[in-house]
Amino acid sequence: MLEPRAQTSASVVNQSDTAAVLYSSGTTGKVKAVVLTHRNLIAVTAGFYHNKITKDAKDVDGGDVHPVSLFTIPLFHVFGFFMMIRALSMGESLVLMEKFDFVKMLEAVERYRVTYIPVAPPLIVAMTKSDLVDKYDLSSLQLLGSGGAPLGEDVAQRFKAKFPHVDVVQGYGLTETAGGVTRTTEPEEIEKYGSVGRLAENMEAKIVDPESGESLPPGQRGELWLRGPAIMKGYAGDDAATIAVMNSEGWLKTGDLCYFDREGFLFIVDRLKELIKYKGYQVPPAELEHILQTMPEIADAAVIPYPDEETGQVPMAYVVRKPGTTISATHIMDFIASQVSPYKKIRRVAFVNSIPKSPAGKILRRELVQHALSTSSSKL
Repeated sequence: MLEPRAQTSASVVNQSDTAAVLYSSGTTGKVKAVVLTHRNLIAVTAGFYHNKITKDAKDVDGGDVHPVSLFTIPLFHVFGFFMMIRALSMGESLVLMEKFDFVKMLEAVERYRVTYIPVAPPLIVAMTKSDLVDKYDLSSLQLLGSGGAPLGEDVAQRFKAKFPHVDVVQGYGLTETAGGVTRTTEPEEIEKYGSVGRLAENMEAKIVDPESGESLPPGQRGELWLRGPAIMKGYAGDDAATIAVMNSEGWLKTGDLCYFDREGFLFIVDRLKELIKYKGYQVPPAELEHILQTMPEIADAAVIPYPDEETGQVPMAYVVRKPGTTISATHIMDFIASQVSPYKKIRRVAFVNSIPKSPAGKILRRELVQHALSTSSSKL
């Protein structure tokens, strides 16, 4: 005879309980374990229903099309993680790639009639410059969601010229914010090139002077601070690091140099820790990288600080030439010099086969800095 089952009490889950632990990218420092709560994920998921980017996809004749997302980004990164939650919560189809391959991505778009791809900016650059895209039927593709790093205005415009049927929306977020906290959604917002959009629902923001701690008005650059229900619980096992980025009022200090315009659009300048200090001037690497990417002979590029006794640091560019081109370091430096202030000029150039990036597409500048310091040659 079977014994009656013992009654067990149901587990109680509070919104403040840990739901996931993701790791920050560590591009500017030590990798940290970010604790995200159920409340964080509820807030992010609720926001999806106010941001129906792909929910109402239409074909060329105006008929309904079931949204199909293709993921080229890793699911362990916050971008892939919250986009996966989005696809599931919105009832979309999801195509996963075991390992990123540019040609296989194009094949998948054609085969599965993909309508939406969340991407990092380097992939948009690759699609803009590659001739391979012309060999595949990409007519189903309607939208790219760009995140993980700033997308240059020129790149966005050239992509739109090549793919007029595909919109590029931008967003911004951190592992510490459980995903996107700004986004572009409406047509007039999408055309606001260079911006990562307006604040998402339930989110507060302010721009703060890193030196004085004072809040700054629209148009002035400073550190972006954020507050809202999607902000992390803290760093696992690292109270000191948590206190360093979150104050007693719940504001998260992002470490990003940004500004808002008077219409509420956010513009990312660069990471505060990655600014190049030349004779006391601050040079954002991302600004120079965007200019480099406008050159048709360049497939990819990254800019780093190179130590200099007289000036402190000078901007140095690592460049991947497009196959078949022979662009020189002098040509590159002259091109940049013609478009920027004197203190922003690139003063060293190295040619490489590829730029090291994280799985989410962020440039690993620390590896390039180590490489630059280990060799005295400017041409590798």
